[in-house]
Amino acid sequence: MVKKELASGEPCEKCAQAEAMLRRRGQWEHIDEVVWAVERDPSSPGARLAARYGVTLAPFFVVRGDDGEERIFTSALRLARECLPATAKPSRTPILPADAPETDLAALARRYAGAAPEEILRFGLERYGERCGIAFRGAEDVVLIDMATRTGLSFHVFTVDTGRFHEETYVVLEEVGRRYGVTVRTYLPDAEEVGNLVGRKGPNSFYRDGHEECCRIRRFDPLRRALHECAAWVTAKRRDAQHEPGFELPVLQQDPTFRGADGHLVRLNPLATWTRARVWEYIREHDVPYNALHDCGYPTIGCQPCTRPTGGAHGERAARWWWETSEIPGVLHESGDGV
Repeated sequence: MVKKELASGEPCEKCAQAEAMLRRRGQWEHIDEVVWAVERDPSSPGARLAARYGVTLAPFFVVRGDDGEERIFTSALRLARECLPATAKPSRTPILPADAPETDLAALARRYAGAAPEEILRFGLERYGERCGIAFRGAEDVVLIDMATRTGLSFHVFTVDTGRFHEETYVVLEEVGRRYGVTVRTYLPDAEEVGNLVGRKGPNSFYRDGHEECCRIRRFDPLRRALHECAAWVTAKRRDAQHEPGFELPVLQQDPTFRGADGHLVRLNPLATWTRARVWEYIREHDVPYNALHDCGYPTIGCQPCTRPTGGAHGERAARWWWETSEIPGVLHESGDGV
């Protein structure tokens, strides 16, 4: 393992986090050697290794196979999954039975109502593991992926590609996969349905007819397919981003719209009590990758023709489907959950 030592003599935060994650998983003992790359000292052993392998990220790992071939990993989680032996974990009594009624979920929601997002996430990942999916497209979603990665627990990430994204969205999708060592499962809309819609009404009929039909075909039908593979899913919804007066968003609930692999579907909303400002504090504190369009005045980012920069003038909701507003800019007709 190659770690970076800062000019202050302290290890970089990401190196410390990677080591902590491997220790939590019981896999640290398989790291044979730690080499330091000292900041501003290109002659330090780690810096020489970085130059040799063309690596610019810290930490990174050099793995030598039985055949002598070397592989380089810049993701500790990917290393843990692909190369290090899994450590058996003690069996746990499920906190929530697979067929738990909604009343049990409501009780758990009350129990976790004041919990930190990391604690709510850990509950979901410990209970559901790979069957828990994190829906990914926006900045809040990457915050959740960052938190989930730090637990060292299993999960999967998915996204719905509507075919109308900005190029910047595809860039950050790839960056997140590389940074966190995850494969983002991509779900696409049905090509025949898209073709029929475009053939009948043209590519931008939503400007005339409203966004609901296009969103159903491009967003919600693929999302339903994705969620059929999940027992639980993690959303980035926040109460302060909803426009209904008195809107309540529990941190844990039975999904009111979608069904999962077990029939019902558990939904976790770890960021329910966070504000947009708190999300961005976390992003800056932990150097979380985000869509470059946020720096161009986009408070939220959806499909390219349906999203515009507002510079924060009317809040997040004014950025989407603005042509459907009535009298007040920023009051939009939302159509439920999405990614």
